[in-house]
Amino acid sequence: MQKPQPIRSILEKTLKTLEIDIPLKCYSIFGAWREIVGESLANHAQPRAIRNRILFLDVSHPTWMQQLQFLKPTILEKINHFLEEPLIQDIRFKLGKISSPLPSPLNEFSLEKEKLDRKTLTHIENVLQEIGDEELKKEIRHVLIKGAKSEQLRKRLNRSG
Repeated sequence: MQKPQPIRSILEKTLKTLEIDIPLKCYSIFGAWREIVGESLANHAQPRAIRNRILFLDVSHPTWMQQLQFLKPTILEKINHFLEEPLIQDIRFKLGKISSPLPSPLNEFSLEKEKLDRKTLTHIENVLQEIGDEELKKEIRHVLIKGAKSEQLRKRLNRSG
């Protein structure tokens, strides 16, 4: 019988096998944005998407876009330092609406009240289909549902605020 492996190592192997470890790692930028770039910059620029190793940012004002062009090398360095490897090669800026940060702290109670639609839940289950280990599947399901609820709550709070 094999010796039990830590869930972390199983998860890392699974993500690499499914080839979703790099995109997931890159998207960790979204949750840590304020930590990476600082409060002031985060209030005027927010990540929107990552495609082909390019981070797309929404920026609040043309003046900030110009300032960010000068700061681009520093921001890239901070991002890749956070990721612990050079996964982001460029940053593109676009004028856009900057959403307000989630209430701090965003507690479990407010997430528990969030209900996900069938489409989102079906998508999560489709992602989980390839994972054979039921314990691992359960843990990843929990993380994906919590992330989807957090995003849904953030969007709802931005519409009401």
